[in-house]
Amino acid sequence: MNGPAVSVVICAYTEDRWEDILAAVASVRAQSRPALETLLVVDHNQALLERLTREYKEHRESGEVRVLANAGPRGLSAGRNTGIAASSGEIIAFLDDDAVAERDWLRWFAEGYADPRVMAVGGRTVPVWASGRRPAWFPEEFDWVVGCAYKGLPGGVARVRNVLGGNASFRRTAFDAAGGFATGIGRDGDRHPLGCEETELCIRLTRARPDAILLLDDRAVIHHRVPGARERFGYFRSRTYAEGLSKALVARSVGAGKGLESERRYTTRVLPAGVARGLRDALLGRRGGAGRAGAIVAGVTAAAGGYVVGSVRARRGDVTFSVGGTPAGEGGEGGSS
Repeated sequence: MNGPAVSVVICAYTEDRWEDILAAVASVRAQSRPALETLLVVDHNQALLERLTREYKEHRESGEVRVLANAGPRGLSAGRNTGIAASSGEIIAFLDDDAVAERDWLRWFAEGYADPRVMAVGGRTVPVWASGRRPAWFPEEFDWVVGCAYKGLPGGVARVRNVLGGNASFRRTAFDAAGGFATGIGRDGDRHPLGCEETELCIRLTRARPDAILLLDDRAVIHHRVPGARERFGYFRSRTYAEGLSKALVARSVGAGKGLESERRYTTRVLPAGVARGLRDALLGRRGGAGRAGAIVAGVTAAAGGYVVGSVRARRGDVTFSVGGTPAGEGGEGGSS
């Protein structure tokens, strides 16, 4: 096998996704460019840990599939950090536990690292709606709400500020330079579906390595299942509010300049164009046009509200996060390690 060896990390937390987890692992094992290993990291769920250990017992000795317990606090960031520490590959790829990768997913990731300055390569995540099709009111500009690529991202192979965590890969030396994923930012079982841990990491990375290149390659495709509960407006509103909370933490860590750099273009160019398209479709009698325009406005409003609340909490010190155990809730740089 030519090129860098790739370890794949899949973080899981609930038996409700049992079939999804098996499908995710199977998609990695079917890659045209084989992975060095697949690490299944279970987030503080002993029953799931034991069940997956039994399921992949025959692969344990070969190391093809390894099942691990999250060695840190509850949450996706600590789970990913556990996978990073246990992995052996030069490249570490991350796949959501409710997604399946297309056959050439790792091939495109590996090819992206031909330039030694490339520190991360992300891919395109396509939604698989539980209802069979996109809800008429759901704007493509907000597909990040359900963990997918959204209208406004560049096509082809392009440099980006950050990759999206559910379909991403990093050079191992990126973590040596910048530390791991910050705990306290991403999903941790809290009532708000937080995110942005990969954004914060990527900004820390480019600060630690100013020559670093981060790429998005839309040929590296995964298909991400969207359950029915996430097709509802209530989830849309809570997720956009939580994004505002998360962005406030990112801005607190790395500064608003870098923390909101991409969001400024998104809110001033991409979203107004989406509202205009929705209103045009409504005037032409096309299904869902008014709903999409309204959802964009509602999403922006909720995110802005979350950002204000999150900023107040961060200034008060009500929330903290850490990188490698170092508190990062205070100070501008966020405790890179």
